[in-house]
Amino acid sequence: IRCWSNIPFITMPLSRAHGKSFAHRSELKHAKRIVVKLGSAVVTRGDECGLALGRLASIVEQVSMLQNQGREMMIVTSGAVAFGKQRLRHEILLSQSVRQALHSGQSQLKDMAIPVLEARACAAAGQSGLMALYEAMFTQYSICAAQILVTNLDFHDEQKRRNLNGTLHELLRMNIVPIINTNDAVVPPPEPNSDLQGVNVISVKDNDSLAARLAVEMKTDLLIVLSDVEGLFDSPPGSDDAKLIDIFYPGDQQSVTFGTKSRVGMGGMEAKVKAALWALQGGTSVVIANGTHPKISGHVITDIVEGKKVGTFFSEVKPAGPTVEQQGEMARAGGRTLAALQPEQRAEIIYRLADLLTDQREEILLANKKDLEEAENKGRLALPLLKRLSLSTSKLNSLAIGLRQIAASSQDSVGRVIRRTRIAKDLDLEQVTVPIGVLLVIFESRPDCLPQVSALAIASGNGLLLKGGKEAAHSNQILHHLTQEALSIHGVKDAVQLVNTREEVEDLCRLDKLIDLIIPRGSSQLVRNIQKAAKGIPVMGHSEGICHVYVDTDASVEKVTRIIRDSKCEYPAACNALETLLIHRDLLRTPLFDQIIDMLRVEQV
Repeated sequence: IRCWSNIPFITMPLSRAHGKSFAHRSELKHAKRIVVKLGSAVVTRGDECGLALGRLASIVEQVSMLQNQGREMMIVTSGAVAFGKQRLRHEILLSQSVRQALHSGQSQLKDMAIPVLEARACAAAGQSGLMALYEAMFTQYSICAAQILVTNLDFHDEQKRRNLNGTLHELLRMNIVPIINTNDAVVPPPEPNSDLQGVNVISVKDNDSLAARLAVEMKTDLLIVLSDVEGLFDSPPGSDDAKLIDIFYPGDQQSVTFGTKSRVGMGGMEAKVKAALWALQGGTSVVIANGTHPKISGHVITDIVEGKKVGTFFSEVKPAGPTVEQQGEMARAGGRTLAALQPEQRAEIIYRLADLLTDQREEILLANKKDLEEAENKGRLALPLLKRLSLSTSKLNSLAIGLRQIAASSQDSVGRVIRRTRIAKDLDLEQVTVPIGVLLVIFESRPDCLPQVSALAIASGNGLLLKGGKEAAHSNQILHHLTQEALSIHGVKDAVQLVNTREEVEDLCRLDKLIDLIIPRGSSQLVRNIQKAAKGIPVMGHSEGICHVYVDTDASVEKVTRIIRDSKCEYPAACNALETLLIHRDLLRTPLFDQIIDMLRVEQV
């Protein structure tokens, strides 16, 4: 705890050494020093005359919240020209109305024309008002803000650079939020050929390049660039086939077509990408996102810092495998090919998978042993979860038997006529079973779930995305490899995909263009969380799952104790193990009742 002017505040040590950007979105929560760049389209109203006060208030609230968490926040803002334009228009209208009222009468007021306003004059008139607005808003959260106006020359003069650096560090040390802007009242127009060159040279010709230069100079962990588009698209956002790029890597700009620049401001998306890549090269992570219509929670800045999939994240680390979006497209294409196979061919794939589970038993158990050792060393899993995580020879044999049963009964899973109605002569209406499309199945610590669900998806001709618990990573990897090996016999290897990236479940639940049904396999809390997170995708949930067995008066004496023992004692950690035994009242104090109780006592139930 430090004190400055008798006001105590908390400082937090940097969570990492600067010099390398974050590789994954999930690491952004560790960002300590953050620059938020507010584009002109974010700060100004749609009529480009005046500020969007609601958006600005939300941004100030988010920045304040992060500042009060102990982070060091800086804002690079536009808006002075728009605010000044509003003020100058008001003044011109006022002066014109007075003059015309004196000389021409009221009848000509409606014919008044507002002259074109020079941008530098607007900036000069708007800077003080913009800063006063920021100060008033930050005061509501007991945070002080300070204004800094810079030009390109300030970065080329070594003494001025040192002064700027020292001023910013001192403001951050005092828990003050610096509000930085180019001094548009005096700044010269940008040079046509001036661009971003190398790691040590950047021309400050707009607030994008200013934010990038500032981020690298101040060794910030994260630069958030807010604009009026969702992020970076592979083609101009207005085109029909435009797709949002989730992660952008250096070198990818060759495959991107840039559209026109923003409706207001100096820079377009191309300028933002160049500035972002320059900052990334200097060790600062960058996210470009929409600040005008934020998605998810409506709080774009805090969502980004929490690692949620918002906008385009710039990363230098390219993953070894495909992105989850690419996996979804592969599963959809593979699922359609799978659905077109003959039922005997789909059954053949499942029989092959059953054989592989027993043939490759040693490799599966070795991978499972690694998972068990890691789980025990970390001590995070309770005993029942460890039992669910564990695989054995008997479990694999049972799995293989179950898969063969699925294969045998899968002949009429797809294309079966459920109902046929004669509507008119030579006109029949049929209800026929068809695949759902792409399923996302999320399961917890049970690796045996993977081949079971895969077999059901194969039998029903559905593409499948699997998201397993990280505690079963090694087991899931080998089981998925065997599943794809079985699928390969009919060329549909891609129909079943295992999501291995650091994709949060919440992000997966928003892929409504790729996923047709989500099936959570786990606790009721997992089901509720996924139902809450799913956006436009149906979720097949389940309730608490209290499993009952009922023994009726006419029950077979030979079957009763065998069924009860199997349902409770064979695998008590399973989610469908017996939890409530209901017995008909007429069986109370009968030999069968005593036999059941004795068996349960022997089994230590």
